[in-house]
Amino acid sequence: MSYTTKIYMKQGGDEMVVNGGKITKAGTQASHIADLGDSATGAQIAAAVNAVLKALEDVGILASS
Repeated sequence: MSYTTKIYMKQGGDEMVVNGGKITKAGTQASHIADLGDSATGAQIAAAVNAVLKALEDVGILASS
């Protein structure tokens, strides 16, 4: 029987590796972000990008400021 680590820090500790699964903060998965259609306006694209950035901040991948 063998075991493969799914989440670990690379040698030196400056990079986290995730093999499968979901990245969460305190067990809460980021909310779904709706897909954009081909006819999306600039405002819709900006809103979608901002939603992605907010989701990444909320789970701790990006700094919030």
